[in-house]
Amino acid sequence: MTVLSINGLCKSYGSFQLRDVSFDVRRGEIMGFIGRNGAGKTTTLKSLLNLVHPDSGEVRFFGMDFRENELEIKGRIGFVSGGADFYSRKKLRLISSVSKSFYPNWDEAAYRRCMELFSLDENKTPAQLSAGMKVKYSLALALSHRAELLILDEPTSGLDPVSRDELLEIFLRLVREGVSILFSTHITSDLDKCADRITYIRNGRIAASEGIESFKNRYRLAELKNEDITDTLRPQLIGCGITRGGVSALVEAEKAASLGIATRSADLETIMVHLEKEENA
Repeated sequence: MTVLSINGLCKSYGSFQLRDVSFDVRRGEIMGFIGRNGAGKTTTLKSLLNLVHPDSGEVRFFGMDFRENELEIKGRIGFVSGGADFYSRKKLRLISSVSKSFYPNWDEAAYRRCMELFSLDENKTPAQLSAGMKVKYSLALALSHRAELLILDEPTSGLDPVSRDELLEIFLRLVREGVSILFSTHITSDLDKCADRITYIRNGRIAASEGIESFKNRYRLAELKNEDITDTLRPQLIGCGITRGGVSALVEAEKAASLGIATRSADLETIMVHLEKEENA
């Protein structure tokens, strides 16, 4: 079942254009949303939440048009940002009390479970929380009104590796319970660990939207010495980059065997870096 569907989303900002952005998120999956800074990730997310008004296109949550059903839909989704900030000197107890007044389906028992699970103390203030604990508190609020879809904007940015790993485990537990997650991040190694599919945006356009393993299996990484690059081989190399020993580049997996060079699999970050080099070449 599709919980979020975006079709033909367009938005112009002077020199930048979001052009015909289309993808969907299915129930019980983690969709990674990747792209370099300025590619259009934030504009897309803001357009989904009606914080930015797109020039054209359609956004549907749970089969409903967002503009016509905004209040109902916002009661079924949660938004969590790595840069989330609260009233820094107010106790979490007060912030939670105010938050739950906006949600008729607030589940106090679920809230208590999340606070215990995340080891959050209601007597503390946001100023007393680490960056990771602030993200966990945002998650607690989202899950306490039974959010069916979480939209995450760089939730692990700035966290240490242990805290990031803890959050990824939480996300994986949530999808097993049927929650869907749209996970926008520039830390692609996190998506290697947890994403089912990825949507890759480049210069305001969707370059790929598919299963993460399918996407990674489209490419192989070649590490070559400069003298190994012949005139015949050069056109087959994607996004050449300088390394200590020479050059690294992607090649299309279906052509790799016929090129007569050694290749290996590549992680999501490596693929994205080389594709961006190719785009800007």
